[in-house]
Amino acid sequence: MIKGIIITILTGILVGLILLWIEYTYFIPIFAEEEIALLKPPPNPCPCTPGKIFNDAFLKQDNLSPEMVVIPAGEFRMGDIQGTGRESELPIHDIFMRRFAISRYEITFAEYDSFVKATGAKSPDDAGWGRGNHPVINISWKEATIYTEWLSRETGKEYRLPTEAEWEYAARAETDTNYWWGNDIGQNIANCANCDSYWSNRKTAPVGSFPANLFKLYDTVGNVYEWTCSEYEQKYTGREQRCVSKYNTTALRTIRGGSWYSNSRFARATNRYRYSRNYRDNNIGFRVVRLIFEQSSTD
Repeated sequence: MIKGIIITILTGILVGLILLWIEYTYFIPIFAEEEIALLKPPPNPCPCTPGKIFNDAFLKQDNLSPEMVVIPAGEFRMGDIQGTGRESELPIHDIFMRRFAISRYEITFAEYDSFVKATGAKSPDDAGWGRGNHPVINISWKEATIYTEWLSRETGKEYRLPTEAEWEYAARAETDTNYWWGNDIGQNIANCANCDSYWSNRKTAPVGSFPANLFKLYDTVGNVYEWTCSEYEQKYTGREQRCVSKYNTTALRTIRGGSWYSNSRFARATNRYRYSRNYRDNNIGFRVVRLIFEQSSTD
């Protein structure tokens, strides 16, 4: 009888050990993985909400993209609605814009210098006006495009220069006046030759020195002209809605927005001018667009 009791106890211990082995081998790792998964932050959702401000993290570096803002989809009238411009701002035409994101500020020296440090690209001259949060100047269209390609590689998202249509839609911010605040330039609302600001007709202002438009964008009027990715044409025929190939060495590229050096007439939302892809000047900079693919949960 004692022998039977001992056998029963030993059998129970053996069965218990086997059950513990099964639990630790098969079940506990599953629950642990689930707990770890709960601790992990969810993947970045698509920044699709209009007005949302965000930065894309770099994949391999401790760095962030420029601060971006989501521009809502919508329809707008492109061109010289007020009749104060030139023939190159015609014909007036309606365009439907898909949602996209654009940098809130003109790309700064600090942001561009980060690219220079990472790639060994040529460092542009600041004309003695300061780097840091001043808009980068003396940048060609070709160099600005290379910067957007670098951003795309580093973040895994698609960056490029804005099309003319994207630029005007974002700069107008659902208005149809010469400037987003009205038809008169006023005083100390922007940095242009006759804008009566501290920097007017002297040099660039630090980005964000003046109020933002209704889409939360700064300096769409004056400070520096901004490159677009579109080919210039004397009158609109559709090229304002797409990018010219970077391999096209002859087409002129469109600039927008006016500068610290420009009369306010050239800082209107519809004014446009053109240069070759290698042209540089101390009154030309750029901002960037980030495409949004809403069907992806991780974009």
